[in-house]
Amino acid sequence: MGNANVDENDLKILEILKKNARTPYTLIAKELKVSEAAIRKRIEKLIRQGIIKRFTIEYELENEIKAIVMVQSTPQIPTPEISKKIAKIPGVEVVYETTGDYDILVIVRGTNITSINRTIDEIRSIQGVVGTNSTIILRTWF
Repeated sequence: MGNANVDENDLKILEILKKNARTPYTLIAKELKVSEAAIRKRIEKLIRQGIIKRFTIEYELENEIKAIVMVQSTPQIPTPEISKKIAKIPGVEVVYETTGDYDILVIVRGTNITSINRTIDEIRSIQGVVGTNSTIILRTWF
């Protein structure tokens, strides 16, 4: 995994796919003024290099709740070990390792406050978690 072979066109492709992972290769090729085959090869290379990790969707349901859970961990247990355990918990959408007062930032999704609390309680039960601070997300802008 490395970024040594990423050029300006690769960055443009990544930006387009970030906005819409379903953008047809033909449209990307037209925008970059290259062939569709060139785009296909570049995307395959980005996947092979581990730069593109997955193609996914972002969604928002009207009656769903999302929260940010900031997690403090103990130095005795490696942060990646705790992060991997958190990522396996139902309701956890994404896990980031961070700097600052909190070592891990978690995005949690649930159908109600009870499900959010259940997920937070499960995070707190992981050995090495010494504290959490949670915030409900009110609105998302893209």
